[in-house]
Amino acid sequence: MSNRTFTMIKPDAVRAGNIGNILQMITDAGFKIVAMKYLHITTAQAEKFYEVHASRPFYGELTQFMSSGPIVAAILEKENAVADFRKLIGATNPAQAEEGTIRKKYAASLGENAVHGSDSDENAKIEGEFYFSGIEQF
Repeated sequence: MSNRTFTMIKPDAVRAGNIGNILQMITDAGFKIVAMKYLHITTAQAEKFYEVHASRPFYGELTQFMSSGPIVAAILEKENAVADFRKLIGATNPAQAEEGTIRKKYAASLGENAVHGSDSDENAKIEGEFYFSGIEQF
């Protein structure tokens, strides 16, 4: 078990002006931000990041959406980080997310669900290293 996870505040939440609100929820839940950047990824970068989903029907829509506007990428630190963050963000479908979760509060739909959260320690490391070099992590 790792004490780090990776997240992205997605273009829908950035466009809606919810960066600060989401970061506040993250830090209020006891996560420390150890790396963070604001950027606009290209479609090719989104395709590379989400290549694990390339055969799935939503892949094209997902990569187009993720490259449609700026995102905030971050590495978070806390004991039991992956599981605790998955609980904080809530179900992928905001209609099914628990009250008080990030997606319940800020997601618009299944496709525009405000945040990404790593689903395993292994993926957290891979995803974090996709966006951040070693000297960008504290």
